[in-house]
Amino acid sequence: MPRTIDLIRASKLPSNMMQFAAKGALSVPPEEAIEILVYLARHNKVFGDLARITLAGWDEKASLAAASDPKTAREVLDYMVAPDNLRPRLLPALLANPSVPDDQLAKFAISASPEAIATMMASPRVRASPEVLKTLRSNPYLKTDQSSAITNLLNTSPPPPSSGDAEAVSGSAPVADKAIAPQAALAADASSVAAGEEGDVPDETVSAYLAENAAEIATAQDKPFQPVGGIVDLLGSDYFPVSENKAMSEIAGSAEIVAAEAAGAAAVARAKPADAQPAHRDNAVQKINRLDIKGRIQLALKGNKEERSLLIRDGTKVVALAVLEAPKLSDGEVEKFALQKNVLEAVLRQIPLKRRFMKNYIVVRNLVSNPRTPLDLGLGLMKHLQTQDLKNISANKEVSETVRKLASKMYKQKLDSANKK
Repeated sequence: MPRTIDLIRASKLPSNMMQFAAKGALSVPPEEAIEILVYLARHNKVFGDLARITLAGWDEKASLAAASDPKTAREVLDYMVAPDNLRPRLLPALLANPSVPDDQLAKFAISASPEAIATMMASPRVRASPEVLKTLRSNPYLKTDQSSAITNLLNTSPPPPSSGDAEAVSGSAPVADKAIAPQAALAADASSVAAGEEGDVPDETVSAYLAENAAEIATAQDKPFQPVGGIVDLLGSDYFPVSENKAMSEIAGSAEIVAAEAAGAAAVARAKPADAQPAHRDNAVQKINRLDIKGRIQLALKGNKEERSLLIRDGTKVVALAVLEAPKLSDGEVEKFALQKNVLEAVLRQIPLKRRFMKNYIVVRNLVSNPRTPLDLGLGLMKHLQTQDLKNISANKEVSETVRKLASKMYKQKLDSANKK
C-alpha cells in the first residue's frame, strides 16, 4: 500500500484531505507528517502557505527528532536548515546530523545570525570543516575574535591538497597578485572619503541627540544591529558567494582564488618588517555589528554615505532616525530612503516633518509611491503631486487600492480643470 506522501506527490489525494495534510491533521507517523508538510510548503501553490504556517508551529520535540535523525528525508533537512525556516533550538542537531551535507551548512553559514554563528563555532563538525569555515568567514556578522579563531582553525588543520588543487592555486596566484593592489587602493579611497565626511561634524551634535533621546536609548541599549528585512536583503544576494544558484564546485573555485590571494598577501607581509603590518580592515556591516547603540548613533550622525545607507535600515528606531539628523545627509540619499520598503515606518513618518526634505518634489513623489508609507501620510501628500505622477500612481498595483482610487480621482479632476481653461 503506498504511503500518503506518495499519493500527494502523484496528486491522488482529494482536496479536503490535502487541506488536512497542510494542517498536519492526517493520521500518519510523525516523520511522514513532517515530510508531507515540507513537500507541500515547497511544491504546492494552493496549500503551501498553510503548510509553512503549520511547520513554523510544529511540535518542537518532533522537530528535534527529525533534525537529529540521519534517516530523515533530505528535503526535510534542507528545509529545516534554510535561513528562512531555521528554528534556533534545532541548529545543534542539524549541525551534528551527517545527512545534512557540508554544502547546505555552507549556504546557511554565509548569512547566519550572530547567535547562529556562536552555535556553529561551538560545533566540532563545523570546526573540522574547511568548506564551512571558509564561507562562515565571509559572514558580515562575524566578530573579530571569531574571525581570528576561524583563521587559526584553517591554518592548523589545512585539508591535504591534491595535485589538481596545487595547480589551480599556483595558476591563480598571478591573478591574486594583480587583485591585491587595486583592493588596497579602493580601501584607501574609502578611508579617505569616510575621514572627509566625518571630520566636519562636531561632537556637540552627537551629544545633543544622545541627551534628547536618553530615555529611548536606555530602553534599547542592549539591542544589536538587526537590519529591517534581514542581512541577505540588506546586502543583496549577489554579495554572498554561496546561493541556491551556485554549485559547490563554483564555490571551490572561489575558495582557491581566496587561498591564492591569502598566499600572495602572506608573501607581501613576510617581506615587511614586523612593525609595518597593515591593520585589519572590516567591511561596513562588520564595523556596525560590533557597535553598541550609542556607537551606531554616533556613526549615523558622523559616518559616510555607505554607513548611513546601512544604519537607516537599523531595526532600532532611535538609530535609524539619527541618520535623518546627519549634517552630511544629501537630498539624493533622502530620495532613496523615501522609496525604500525595508525601513521602519517611523523613518517614513519622520521625513515629511523636515521642511528641507519636503521642498524636494522627488521625495514627496517617492513617499506616495512607496507601498510601505502609512496610508494617512500617503493620502495627505498626494495633493502635492503633478498630473502625470497621479496617473502613474493610479496604475501602480503595489500601493493600496485606496491610494490608487484617490490618485485616479485627483488625476481626472486636474484634467477637467486643465480642459476648462
